Amino acid sequence: MDVSVSMTVNGVEHSHAVEPRTLLVHYLRDTLGLTGTNIGCDTSQCGACTVHIDGDAAKSCTVLAVQADGCAVTTIEGIGNGSLHPMQQAFWDEHGLQCGYCTPGMIMASIDLLNRNADPSRAEIRHGLEGNICRCTGYQNIVNAVASAAKEMAGADA
Repeated sequence: MDVSVSMTVNGVEHSHAVEPRTLLVHYLRDTLGLTGTNIGCDTSQCGACTVHIDGDAAKSCTVLAVQADGCAVTTIEGIGNGSLHPMQQAFWDEHGLQCGYCTPGMIMASIDLLNRNADPSRAEIRHGLEGNICRCTGYQNIVNAVASAAKEMAGADA
């Protein structure tokens, strides 16, 4: 028996009937066509599916769509306003990606980190991203990207 869910995704209101067991990641990808949120492990280990729910980072492979009912969800597609978000630009500038599979989740987790700590140390960046796995980069350029974005975003707030 399907249940109705309503949520705002990237600023747009959506309502659909879903199976109660539908994961948020599948709702985003299969129902809404927002494929920037990746499925990497289905066990919350890799972080490729990280989105923001009511402003906080969450791994959408462990959240049911019905749990997000009434919430505001932001995916990688929703962070730029017609141009790259400063974090996306920093990942580009600092070569913080290779294959790109983990990148959406890394970026969403990194934005959440900077929302909680606008000026993290390199150790705090590494600790803040430890729930996200990258199999390609060795993390150094990801840490560089987050540090660079922190400076850029701090300058934008000044």
